Amino acid sequence: MVLHLVIALMLSSASTLTSPTFSIARPGCQDHCGNVSIPFPFGITEGCYLNEKFFINCTNSSTSVPQPLLQNSTINVTDISLEGQVHLMQYIASDCYNENGNLSYKYLPWMALSKRFTFNSTANKFIVVGCDAYGIVYGFGQNRSYLTGCVPSCDYKDDVIDGSCSGIGCCRSDIPPGAWNITVSLTSYSNHTDVWDFNPCSHAFVVEEKAFNFSADNLTNISSDLSLPVVADWTIEDGSCDVAQRNTASYACSIKNSHCYEPLKGLGYRCSCNQGYEGNPYLPDGCQDINECQDPTLCNCTKNSVCHNTLGNYTCPCLKGYHGDGRGGDGCSPDQINWSMIVSGVGTGTAILLFCCFYLCLELRKRRENRLKEGFFQKNGGLMLQQRLAQEGRNTNVARIFTLEELRKATNNFEETRIIGRGGYGTVFKGILVDHNSCTVAIKRSREVNENQVDQFINEVIMLSQVNSRNVVKLLGCCLETEVPLLVYEFIDNGTLSEHLSSTTKSHHLSWNIRLRIASEIAGVLSYLHSVASPPIIHRDIKSANILLDQNYTAKVTDFGISKLAPLDENQVSTMVQGTFGYLDPEYMLTGLLTEKSDVYSFGVVLIELLTSEKALSLDRVEEEKFLANYFISSLKSGHLVQVLDRNIMCDVSIELLKEVAMIAKSCLSIKGDDRPSMKNIARELEVLEIRAKQSPIQVSKIDFADADASLFGMQSTKAHVDSGDSSCTHTESHSIMEHMVVPIAGGR
Repeated sequence: MVLHLVIALMLSSASTLTSPTFSIARPGCQDHCGNVSIPFPFGITEGCYLNEKFFINCTNSSTSVPQPLLQNSTINVTDISLEGQVHLMQYIASDCYNENGNLSYKYLPWMALSKRFTFNSTANKFIVVGCDAYGIVYGFGQNRSYLTGCVPSCDYKDDVIDGSCSGIGCCRSDIPPGAWNITVSLTSYSNHTDVWDFNPCSHAFVVEEKAFNFSADNLTNISSDLSLPVVADWTIEDGSCDVAQRNTASYACSIKNSHCYEPLKGLGYRCSCNQGYEGNPYLPDGCQDINECQDPTLCNCTKNSVCHNTLGNYTCPCLKGYHGDGRGGDGCSPDQINWSMIVSGVGTGTAILLFCCFYLCLELRKRRENRLKEGFFQKNGGLMLQQRLAQEGRNTNVARIFTLEELRKATNNFEETRIIGRGGYGTVFKGILVDHNSCTVAIKRSREVNENQVDQFINEVIMLSQVNSRNVVKLLGCCLETEVPLLVYEFIDNGTLSEHLSSTTKSHHLSWNIRLRIASEIAGVLSYLHSVASPPIIHRDIKSANILLDQNYTAKVTDFGISKLAPLDENQVSTMVQGTFGYLDPEYMLTGLLTEKSDVYSFGVVLIELLTSEKALSLDRVEEEKFLANYFISSLKSGHLVQVLDRNIMCDVSIELLKEVAMIAKSCLSIKGDDRPSMKNIARELEVLEIRAKQSPIQVSKIDFADADASLFGMQSTKAHVDSGDSSCTHTESHSIMEHMVVPIAGGR
C-alpha cells in the first residue's frame, strides 16, 4: 500500500503542475485529456496531431476522469513534456510459489512502442525484487538487440536494507539507449522454498528510477497487478536536422525563435525554443519572449539598476550616477571622474566629426557629379532620346539608355587593360554587363556631339539600333551622362578583316570562297543601308578595319561613328569631308558632296584588299602606287594583275570568277560616282558569283588566262609557273607579262 501511495502522489503532482500561460495545442484543438496536458505534435482528434505516431486516444475509464492512451494501444499516458519525454504505465513481471514450491502465479509483460519512441536509458532502471530470483530484460532498437539483467538474493529478511537495491533482496541494472521494444523474463532457483515465509513472490520491471524506492516490505507487499511509470523519449522523425531543414514541407520546427537539435545520433530530431523564449516550438509563433524582469529566478539585475525586458533577453542599465553592466553583486558602481574616458570621448567625438565631414564631402561630390551627369545627359539629347524611345513603345530592337555606373562596372572603371581598340573616332573597351546575364559588349567612347546636331545624333542612334541585319554589329544602346557619349555594341571576338588579311597565318585560312562570301555579305549590308533603311544610311567609313569577323568568318560591319542619314528627297548631302585615306571617294574629297556612291568606292577598295591582302595605303610602295586603288588599276592596265593577287587564293579561283570580281572592283573605283554601280546591283552580282563558286569545282591545272580581257592579262598567251609556297599551280599567261610571271609572287609584291 505504501508503494501504491508513493506512485499515486508522484503521478498526481506531475499532472497538476501549473498550466502554461502559452498555447500548447493547435487552435481549436483539445489540449487536455483528463488531468494530462496534450501538447502538439500530440493530439486527440484528427488534424490536431502531427501524424498517426502522435495520436492520443482519450477514453473513458472506470473512474470519472478520462484516460489518455498512446495511439490505439492500451498503454496509459500520465505525462507529456515538450522537452521530449512521455510517461507511460507498465505492468510488472511476477513469479509466485506456494509453500510446497509449486508455481502459483506467473506473468511476464512486454511493451512495444513505435520507432518515434525509445525507452530513456538514464531515467529508467531494470529492477528485480526477491530473495530467490534472477531477472532478464530483452530489448530491440536501432536494428540490434540486447539482453541484460541481475540476480538478487537473501537468506533472512533482516539482511535486507531499506533504500538499498544493490543485490540483497533487490538488484538493478542499466538499460541500453535506443530501445523501443522490451520484454521482461523472471524465474527462481529454488522456487522460493527456503524464503517462502517472508518472500513467496519475486518481481521484475523497468521503471522510472525516482518512482521506486525499495524497502524490505516490498518482499511481500507488491501486488501482481501493479503498474509502474516508465519514461520514453520521443522525436519527430528519422534523419538529422540538416536533412529535415531542407524539406520545408515536413520540417516541424517553427520558423520563429526556435531551433532544431538531435538528442541521440540516428534517433531523429526535436525542436526547442531559443534561449529567452518559452512555449511550444512546434506551433507557428509558438515560442514567446520570457519577461525575465517578472521572474526573480531569471533576473540577475543588482541594486541601483533597472531591469528592461528585451526580445529573448533583458538588460540592467544602471541608475544615473552609477556605471557597470547592472548584473551580479558589483553590477553598478558609483561614477568617478575618468580622464581616460574623457580623452577617449573627445577623440571619438573628433573622429565622428571628421567622418561626418568626410561623408559630407563625398555627398557633395556625389551631388555635383549627379548634376554634371544630368547636364551632359540633357546636352547630349537624353531627354529627346527618352521621348523617342517612349514613342517606339515595345519595339525590342530599339536602343536602350545605359547609366554611367553600369558601364563603369562593366569595364572596371574603364581600366586600361579593357581597351581593345583605338581609332580616329574613339576608343573601344571590352565590357561585361553583370546585371544583364553577364553579356559581353564593346563600349566605344564616341566623338563629341555638336549641340546644333543633337536631333541628327538621336535620329542616328535610333535608326542604327533598328538596323536589322546579321552582318551589322548591333548597336545595343548608349550612355549620355558623359561629356563624350558612349555607344554600346555587341561584342565580336575574332578580330577585324584587316587583321586577318595582314597576318600571314590568319590570311592562310581565308580561302577564296570565304573571301567571296565576306565580300557578298558586306555588299548586302551596304545595299540594305542604301535601299531598305528609311531614311537611307551612308556609312562613310567602309574599310577592312571596320569589318569584324566572328568565329565562322561571318562579316559584321561596324563603326557608324561618322555615318550620315541621307534625306529621302535628296541624292547627295553636303558635309565636311571625313573618312580614312586610301578608302575616300576622290569625288567626295574634291566636292564635299556625300552620296551613296562614296560607300561604293570604299567597298571597291575593300574588295581589292580581299583579292590582294595588300594594305589600302602603304608607304612601302612607290609614290604613284602607295594607294592600293591606284596600284590595282595600274596593274590592270599593264597586265600585271597576277603579281598583285594574294598567293593564298591563286590555286583556289577559276579565271572566270577572278576576272568578274576584278571587273566589279574596277567599276567601283570609277572616278565619277555616276559611273559606279549601285550597291544593290553589286550585291546581286556577288551573290551569283558566290553560288557559282560553290557549284563549280576548281581545276587548277587547267586555269587558262588566254581568254581573259586583254586589259587585264595581256595580248598573247603562254604557259607560266606560279609558286604559291606550299604548292604550285600552272596558269596560262600572255607574252606581254612573261618576264614578270617568272618572278615568284612574293617577289612581285
